[in-house]
Amino acid sequence: MPRRRIGFWYRFAAVLCKPPLVVLIKRDWGGMEHIPAEGGFITAVNHNSQVDPFAYGHFQYNTGRVPRFLAKSSLFGKGFVGAAMRGTGQIPVYRETTDALSAFRAAIAAVERGECVAFYPEGTITRDPGQWPMTAKTGAARVALQTQCPVIPVAQWGANELLPPYAKKLHVFPRKTSHVLAGPPVDLTRFYGKEMTPDLLKEATEVIMADITRLLERIRDAKAPEVPYDPRRERIEQRRRTAAETQELEAQAHAALEPKVEQEEGQGT
Repeated sequence: MPRRRIGFWYRFAAVLCKPPLVVLIKRDWGGMEHIPAEGGFITAVNHNSQVDPFAYGHFQYNTGRVPRFLAKSSLFGKGFVGAAMRGTGQIPVYRETTDALSAFRAAIAAVERGECVAFYPEGTITRDPGQWPMTAKTGAARVALQTQCPVIPVAQWGANELLPPYAKKLHVFPRKTSHVLAGPPVDLTRFYGKEMTPDLLKEATEVIMADITRLLERIRDAKAPEVPYDPRRERIEQRRRTAAETQELEAQAHAALEPKVEQEEGQGT
C-alpha cells in the first residue's frame, strides 16, 4: 500500500514547529530503517515530557511516515488547535464516556488504511523516579493483535531535560539533545490467533514495553529497574503506609494519655 500524502495541515504544523525545535534541541536519531516504507503499523513510544510528542513527531515526520497520535478529545474543539488536530488526522480519545472505545476502533481503521498510529502505552508521563518506562495500558497490544501489524518500539530521551516531567518551566540552557531510537518490530507472533484475554493482553504489553526499555537503556547507557514502576501498586502502598502511620500516631497519643488518666483517677480517690 503506498504512503499517504503528508497533506497541508501536517506540512503547515512542520513549518511552525520545526524551527523552534531545531533551535532548542540538537538531534541524535537512530533506527529510521526500522520504520516501514509501506503499510499500516504502530509505533510504541515512552513518555517523559509534555514536549516529547514534538521531539518524537519531528523524528517520525522526517521518515516520511507521519504519526497519528491518540489525543484527548478536548483538543479537537473549535479554533486553530482543533482544526489542526482534525486536519493532521489525529485520533480523539473520549475518556470515561460511552465513546471511550471509539479511539481503538479509529486506530484499527487507520492501521488498516496503511497509516502509522503512535501509542504512548503508559497513557501518561512516567512517574518512575528515574524516568524509566512504567507499567502500561493494553491499548497498543489490542490494536496490534487485532490487525497483526508491525509494532515498532521507540525510545526517546532529552525532551525531558528541556521540560522535566510535570514541570512548567523550560530549561533552555545548556542546549539539550533529543535522542530518539527506533528498534526492529516487536515479536508478537506467539500471541496471534489466541483469545485476547486480559492476561494475554497484559503479557503482550509487557513484551512491547520491554523492547522500549532496552532501547532506552542503550540511549542512557544505564540499567533500568528490574521491576517497572507501577502507579497503581504505589498508590496501594502509599495508602498502606498512611494507614500504618495513622495507626502508630493514634497508639502514641493513646499511650501518652494513659499516665494522665491514671493520675487524674488517683487524685479523685
